[in-house]
Amino acid sequence: MTIQHERRWKNRRQKGAAHVKQSLMTWGAACLAIGLIAGGTYWGLHEWMERSEKPVVLAPETVAEYLHAVIEAQRTVYTTNVVDALKDKGIHAEEHWKQQKALPLPAQMILDGGRLVSDKGLGFKYRLASLTPIYVWNAPATDFERRGLEAVGKNPDKPFTGFVRAGRDRFFQAVYADRAVSQTCVQCHNAHLNSPKKDYQLNDVMGGIIITIPVNDK
Repeated sequence: MTIQHERRWKNRRQKGAAHVKQSLMTWGAACLAIGLIAGGTYWGLHEWMERSEKPVVLAPETVAEYLHAVIEAQRTVYTTNVVDALKDKGIHAEEHWKQQKALPLPAQMILDGGRLVSDKGLGFKYRLASLTPIYVWNAPATDFERRGLEAVGKNPDKPFTGFVRAGRDRFFQAVYADRAVSQTCVQCHNAHLNSPKKDYQLNDVMGGIIITIPVNDK
């Protein structure tokens, strides 16, 4: 083999080795990239699945807002679409509605509904209360309720909320302003013999809706 041939052979071998080395580096980089993508995808999916399987916890403030929205909507619909609508046809809402074969008063619908809910033993309660109640059992039962009714009387758009204890049990309470949404509400309170306030007007704050939600300390 001549020196010239030996040099050619050596150059070819070096080029081949460089090509193999470059191919290996390219293949290694590709494998590394695929591994990183696969690993990132796996951990991303794993974390997403863990988050999606965690129980959703609602704050008591949010639960109270939801409940109040339902209670308020039902009372407003009943007052305007049933009581007020049927009044023009001679069918009235009366306090002693069973004996008089009439409609329950809007306030009675809330009070009766609250009693049915309380009877289920869930710990969740709601009721109407007032600083000027027609009946003493609709007065505030605690200092918190009294302060709540005073607060919503001054600022009806903001509920009065907080945590309270009854014995060893802990509760979240929210007091929402209860407005006179209909002339039926106004006339009933102003005309009632037991009413200590007889000058209510439409949209006045007459009291409050008190929502009580049990809270687990754990």
